[in-house]
Amino acid sequence: MGKTLFDKIWDSHIVASKPGFPDAVYINTHFIHEVTSPQAFDGLRKRGIPVFRPGKTRATADHNVPTVDQHLPIKEALSRKQVEMLTTNTAEFGVELYGLGHRYQGIVHVIGPELGITLPGMTIVCGDSHTSTHGAFGAVAFGIGTSEVEQVLATQCILQYKPKRMKIEVNGQLKKGVVSKDIILYIISKISASGATGYFVEYAGEAIRGLSMEARMTICNMSIEMGARGGLIAPDSTTFDYIKGREFAPKGEDWNKALACWQTLHTDEDAVFDKVLSFDAADIEPQITYGTNPGMGMGVTQHIPSLGDIEDKEKPSFSKSLQYMDLAPGSRLLGKKVDYVFIGSCTNSRIEDLRMVAGFVKGKKKADDVTVWIVPGSKQVEAQAIEEGIDKIFEAAGFQLRQPGCSACLGMNEDKIPAGKYCIATSNRNFEGRQGPNARTFLASPLTAAAAAITGRVTDVRELI
Repeated sequence: MGKTLFDKIWDSHIVASKPGFPDAVYINTHFIHEVTSPQAFDGLRKRGIPVFRPGKTRATADHNVPTVDQHLPIKEALSRKQVEMLTTNTAEFGVELYGLGHRYQGIVHVIGPELGITLPGMTIVCGDSHTSTHGAFGAVAFGIGTSEVEQVLATQCILQYKPKRMKIEVNGQLKKGVVSKDIILYIISKISASGATGYFVEYAGEAIRGLSMEARMTICNMSIEMGARGGLIAPDSTTFDYIKGREFAPKGEDWNKALACWQTLHTDEDAVFDKVLSFDAADIEPQITYGTNPGMGMGVTQHIPSLGDIEDKEKPSFSKSLQYMDLAPGSRLLGKKVDYVFIGSCTNSRIEDLRMVAGFVKGKKKADDVTVWIVPGSKQVEAQAIEEGIDKIFEAAGFQLRQPGCSACLGMNEDKIPAGKYCIATSNRNFEGRQGPNARTFLASPLTAAAAAITGRVTDVRELI
């Protein structure tokens, strides 16, 4: 019997395996940031042991950093402390750091791919759930906890039970105004926020193969939002073209050898998945969430489900969610007033996302009563946006282009949405208080978010294209 792509990568990285116990899996690349690494380094310090292979770990500051005036001391005491500890720990243990001011600094899941650190066939971990992003390159990538961060720092291996395998196919052609964020929000709305629990997902099909690398990263990024351990897409010419020539990608003869290996990374025709789901791209319209988990989503023209549409066991949480969002069952979001628009996060902060938004808003002005934050995913994205004149387009539209960081995706820095305000965000989570205490979040694509910025309301972007 053939193997899935996931099996090929996982099995080739097993250091030790015993029935009934987790596999010891070798990790090619370990990314760290300021939030989940301090306790891990402290654990090494207390045990008197070094980082086993410091060259296999890359660090950056992203979660706690401000996105304005990054040359000044961080105002929030806890954020400042965590960023300072990352600087101290990486220096002490010999780990390379892309800290504030470094030309490679940025969100950990943005800088890995753009620097050519993320490569096909790798095993990649980070103390952050959205490590699944790197799976877009045909890598087995997943988030880990702080104790596991210490485990990888100490041994370059991790103990993990092998997950089940799921394939999600999306075939057909996408319609006007529908992008990769809409694909993944649609899938999650259909299978729920727990529908892939226990699985590692391989995305396939015509619509997936037609996506750019940055769009594929958006798909894999949100695998965790349906409960999956991670997600991946088989590498192809689109993948190889993206990687070639990047800073840390193989060069010369090393490139030729790597490419020959990468071209074998695909699921065998006779491989068997534990579960297979199929969707038609033609059924997907621009998506938006209405609740407090990413599974509570729908097409932007549709109605919020009525209480009668919800299973009895789900009714209490459904009602609680709508109460928090101050929305009524059976109503529409179309035309709902929006206070903030946030375009950024590890889901949608790459140069392609900024180009998409700039192309749409060029020559337009934001609504007077909407605050718009555009937060690039890295210093390289920021520099490229300025080089291409995208910053001028945003400035003319009344949008604020800020500096790189996780920003308003989560309430760990200064970029918080005020209580009771509505924000359309291109990030990955809409939990209660995620963007700040009592903030209310609608998840959507960069296009749908940009349309709301212009109109001041939830809008079907197809009407403006």
